[in-house]
Amino acid sequence: MSDTYTPPKVWTWEQKNGGEFANINRPIAGPTHDKDLPVGKHPLQLYSLATPNGVKVTVLLEELLAAGHTGAEYDAWLIKIGDGDQFGSGFVDVNPNSKIPALMDTTNGQRVFESGSILLYLAEKFGAFLPEGGARTEAMNWLFWQMGSAPYLGGGFGHFYAYAPEKFQYPIDRFSMEAKRQMDVLDRHLAEHEWFAEEYSIADIAIWSWYGQLALGRLYNAAEFLDVASYKHVMRWAEAIDARPAVQRGRMVNRSFGEPEMQLHERHDASDFETKTQDKLGG
Repeated sequence: MSDTYTPPKVWTWEQKNGGEFANINRPIAGPTHDKDLPVGKHPLQLYSLATPNGVKVTVLLEELLAAGHTGAEYDAWLIKIGDGDQFGSGFVDVNPNSKIPALMDTTNGQRVFESGSILLYLAEKFGAFLPEGGARTEAMNWLFWQMGSAPYLGGGFGHFYAYAPEKFQYPIDRFSMEAKRQMDVLDRHLAEHEWFAEEYSIADIAIWSWYGQLALGRLYNAAEFLDVASYKHVMRWAEAIDARPAVQRGRMVNRSFGEPEMQLHERHDASDFETKTQDKLGG
């Protein structure tokens, strides 16, 4: 225990820790303001942002459309978490946890929240990207592995390495060790398998959105620090998924940062990729 801090008997919140995203963190749930969510013309209404968890869903939706599932047409609305959109009453009605992504299926009035739950819901709804039998169980193994492991990568490593207001060796060492252990878990599996189940599935989409993008140098500017190039099987797998056109489109949706040509703030029609990216809108 550090000599500079002794935990109190009862912890209370004081918003003084700073750091990126500090203004949207609080120790209570519920809405902060009344705001209805917009609803478009398609069966599926997605409210999201192109973080790794958001990318999972837009990649799957684009893959479903590419595979001919026209019922997967969707409207993707940008949720600006820096502005607190996720604390609006309409969003909280869809996801009481106030995290993106959140999905409404207007065909049956079903709300779906948590990215893994959304992936499973869509895969089962359309009978795609989820194998059967033992391979389904294997896909579920890896999907749940990702859902349980990514908080260490994002909330742990990513926070202390990239976003915390000060750099402290202990948490960076602790979470770097865990991030590399997780990459090794993936690398060992991919040394003997092309995909995480028998075929490309929602397990690959979920894991790629975090660990594949880490391997490709897109998360936290940490590729060199974590020596991601040494995980050769992860790199092979990540590059193969990255080359898929649906994945390239999915990465663009609800993206409000980075290169203007890669930003499609909202997606309401397939043609939006050609006409409404920020470079074409002058943003």
